[in-house]
Amino acid sequence: MWTLHPARVFYGVLAALAVMLSPVEAKAQDAVDVELILAVDVSLSMSPGEMEIQRRGYAAALTHETVIQAIESGLNGRIAIAYFEWAGDATQRLVVPWTTIASAEDAARVAEMLMVNPPRSARRTSISGAINFAADLFVESGYRSMRRVLDISGDGPNNQGAPVVQARDDLVAAGVTVNGLPLMTNEGFSTSYDIRDLDRYYSGCVIGGPGAFMIPVNEWSQFPEAVRRKLVIELAGTEDPEAPVVLAQASDDFDCMIGERMWQERLWMWDEQ
Repeated sequence: MWTLHPARVFYGVLAALAVMLSPVEAKAQDAVDVELILAVDVSLSMSPGEMEIQRRGYAAALTHETVIQAIESGLNGRIAIAYFEWAGDATQRLVVPWTTIASAEDAARVAEMLMVNPPRSARRTSISGAINFAADLFVESGYRSMRRVLDISGDGPNNQGAPVVQARDDLVAAGVTVNGLPLMTNEGFSTSYDIRDLDRYYSGCVIGGPGAFMIPVNEWSQFPEAVRRKLVIELAGTEDPEAPVVLAQASDDFDCMIGERMWQERLWMWDEQ
């Protein structure tokens, strides 16, 4: 079920019920190496096939031996993970509630959870809404960790909700690193809201915090490997020399409100017709 604003206030109840039904239950105040949230774009610009590629790509990455090794080699030997899909400012769907992964078996059960119900697309693109939803998830996690990471993927700029920079900065100020996976595939339902230099947008406007980075995806065949490499870097804290990592950087010359401006210009065109 999609979580709709302002019903987001009931998120804690829904998440608690989801955890009760989860095959891998989170234990309050567990010490983990990383609290990781995977936030995945399912806006209307994503085709059903592409959304399926995303689900399967994350499932494959989480169960890959290098990712399992990265998890098991941590100080505590376990991580906490949550996975949700997002579109507009009021549209977030929690697919995997906070769950502990400490073994290949745990990872396999999480991968199974990703395959239970197919993803559903929704209107608009609100990266800021996804960031704010993630902020609530971190507050409710019940885990203790040295690192908290939001890993957000998407194929377009923010065009609804609060400005993305403000949402990003607020989360970074709370001690969370925001990493990105800009999808520059141009193989789905292309819209007038796409931007060519989405990687620059993510670098300057979306990612932030200590060690923040992104890995651009230029075609869908790259997606599973990009997710795997990204997870290894996030979990093990070591760089992959083969991964096209781009670090966060301030970009005064990039318009971080470009998505909102494109949407507004489109509305003006409709009004004039």
